Amino acid sequence: MCPNNASYYGNRAATLMMLGRFREALGDAQQSVRLDDSFVRGHLREGKCHLSLGNAMAACRSFQRALELDHKNAQAQQEFKNANAVMEYEKIAEVDFEKRDFRKVVFCMDRALEFAPACHRFKILKAECLAMLGRYPEAQFVASDILRMDSTNADALYVRGLCLYYEDCIEKAVQFFVQALRMAPDHEKACVACRNAKALKAKKEDGNKAFKEGNYKLAYELYTEALGIDPNNIKTNAKLYCNRGTVNSKLRQLEDAIEDCTNAVKLDDTYIKAYLRRAQCYMDTEQFEEAVRDYEKVYQTEKTKEHKQLLKNAQLELKKSKRKDYYKILGVDKNASEDEIKKAYRKRALMHHPDRHSGASAEVQKEEEKKFKEVGEAFTILSDPKKKTRYDSGQDLDEEGMNMGDFDANNIFKAFFGGPGGFSFEASGPGNFYFQFG
Repeated sequence: MCPNNASYYGNRAATLMMLGRFREALGDAQQSVRLDDSFVRGHLREGKCHLSLGNAMAACRSFQRALELDHKNAQAQQEFKNANAVMEYEKIAEVDFEKRDFRKVVFCMDRALEFAPACHRFKILKAECLAMLGRYPEAQFVASDILRMDSTNADALYVRGLCLYYEDCIEKAVQFFVQALRMAPDHEKACVACRNAKALKAKKEDGNKAFKEGNYKLAYELYTEALGIDPNNIKTNAKLYCNRGTVNSKLRQLEDAIEDCTNAVKLDDTYIKAYLRRAQCYMDTEQFEEAVRDYEKVYQTEKTKEHKQLLKNAQLELKKSKRKDYYKILGVDKNASEDEIKKAYRKRALMHHPDRHSGASAEVQKEEEKKFKEVGEAFTILSDPKKKTRYDSGQDLDEEGMNMGDFDANNIFKAFFGGPGGFSFEASGPGNFYFQFG
């Protein structure tokens, strides 16, 4: 009815702004100042729309024009400061993104979005940084909110894919990256992420296949190659480290396996499988205190019967490790037979018998006597099935009259060798000795 009235366009722009429809409002505000360049409110509304949509530079021009028309206008003065603040936040965020200081970028975008609530660009940058920080639910919420308004937004599709990719949902992530590239074929970030996701998925699957086939060396190489694809993919890389740790344990490279599992839990401190694998490697290398610590962590997280038993076993082995290792004293394996234990005792008892070292220094004699007693003690325990069973199960050997201070190494020696009395060594040649009982 009155198409050339600037204030009507200005008023409609104001109502559209109240509805959050800033892009439509911008068109009306621009039309109002085209019809009347001296319309201060029109310039203010145009600037406010530009600022809300994230175009701070254009907003500054509109507010500047309003100030030229009314240099005392308080609203124009404040909005001009706000627009400059947004431009400053943008600059800082750009530098910090290059520095990979994603927390600071999120802070800057939050401040900028207070003045530019409808800016998809700021929201996308914030969401991408949240994803890089591992705050996936927050990042997904921001991206999904944009997609509800604009389902073809390539940046939002990319961020949705990025969250899934970093959560190790690689197949679904690829679907979003492909969709983003359909909307924007030149989307560089989506292109790189899609390529990395496909490569990572292929390498991991090839590594798993090689492992199942028992080709551990090939599996190790494939997992190593997969780890070099994208250092930012924390969750997938944690699994790859754990997988490679499993390969190393199969290859009996136990220290390397422990290192891989440690890298896995550094990336994901909730990764139970990595703690369990490392704990088993600690058990295999007799690092029982470390094993107990890992099993305690696992049991605190998942209180299952299996985890409780694993912790109990590790605690028992730790307790046993703090006693004398009789197997080590005799130089035999823990699964040694009765004959092997006897042969080991014969060898060690003769090696450390005090008479053999009668010509040595007092210090050496004392050390050899100590070892001789320990050998006798070890043989007494390991040659008796009942005592051996108690020792192997970690029970206290001082119970039921098995006082470890009551052993007489000489009597044990005589009983074993069948001699009636004294004992002496004589040389039969360089480095050779024979013994006789008196």
